Amino acid sequence: MIFYYNNNNKKFAWINRNQYYMTKAEWIIWNLVLRKDMTWYRFLRQKLIWNYIIDFYCDKLKLWIEIDDKSHDWKWEEDLKRTMYLNWIWIEIIRYTNEQVYFNLDWLIVDLNEKIGRRVTELWI
Repeated sequence: MIFYYNNNNKKFAWINRNQYYMTKAEWIIWNLVLRKDMTWYRFLRQKLIWNYIIDFYCDKLKLWIEIDDKSHDWKWEEDLKRTMYLNWIWIEIIRYTNEQVYFNLDWLIVDLNEKIGRRVTELWI
């Protein structure tokens, strides 16, 4: 599926894709959890969709993974708008907090694999 995006966000997404600018939690998810040999699906980092940059996205599953840090506490309205729009175009969201990544990584991996399996069933892949 082709997604249109705000060209002004392209530079920010490009900068964020650099591993130097990743948060510690994003680095852990990207390098330890979302490897293709762990999930069997290809995820992209800092995917541009409409006016948004989303953390991790799998096109085949139409699945968005967001790692929330403390900054999401004060921008919940923007997160809600983004979630509603992406759900409207059939993209499912999975949210994890930094604390879940740091302190419950084993649970997170099991939870993510269950949700991926459920998504595969929903989409009949």
